[in-house]
Amino acid sequence: MRARTVARILCAAVVITWTPLSAFIDTRYAFAGPCSDVEVVFARGTNEPPGVGGVGQAFVDSLRSRVGGRSVGVYAVNYPATDDFVRSSLAGAGDAGGHVQSTVANCPNTRIVLGGYSQGAGVIDMTTDNLPPQAASHVAAVAVFGNPESNFARTLGGGRLPTISPLYRPKTIDLCVPNDPICSEGRNPTAHVLYVQSGMTNQAAAFAADRL
Repeated sequence: MRARTVARILCAAVVITWTPLSAFIDTRYAFAGPCSDVEVVFARGTNEPPGVGGVGQAFVDSLRSRVGGRSVGVYAVNYPATDDFVRSSLAGAGDAGGHVQSTVANCPNTRIVLGGYSQGAGVIDMTTDNLPPQAASHVAAVAVFGNPESNFARTLGGGRLPTISPLYRPKTIDLCVPNDPICSEGRNPTAHVLYVQSGMTNQAAAFAADRL
């Protein structure tokens, strides 16, 4: 990832926090059923093809191997994941929030796991910050990878970055490969694509499985 791209991601993260997101949460979901024991809601990274992305798939596969006979549903957050970070991330937070609320309403016994990588991690941050408080008890765990939160990011635009809601912090694992410039003070862009190779997707899956 080029330095210019990294800077654009971080600038966008600052701008996004200035926008009230409650108006963007889409609750117009038709429930498809049946209810799974566990529902993973994952937001892919920038410019990955539709689906949960490489990090998301590794996380889901590892989680499934740890939950015994429990069924695991997967919802890929439906959002552009493009370089138009502000609009893209707002759309993602709205879609993820709508799906979580639909799951809570229609499958109250389903345990939800939220996850995201890179831009998708920011989407999940914003989602938790805008869900109604009663949704928190249905979310067992949150796993974010390469979450935009470096000091460099905070200086861009003079604003703060999106963060996980306090209701979700005790159940969140926030993973950052050393020297990843998106989530740390490092300056090695290659680090941002090493979340599967580093074993962090397995680490996050173990964390989530322990909380189901």
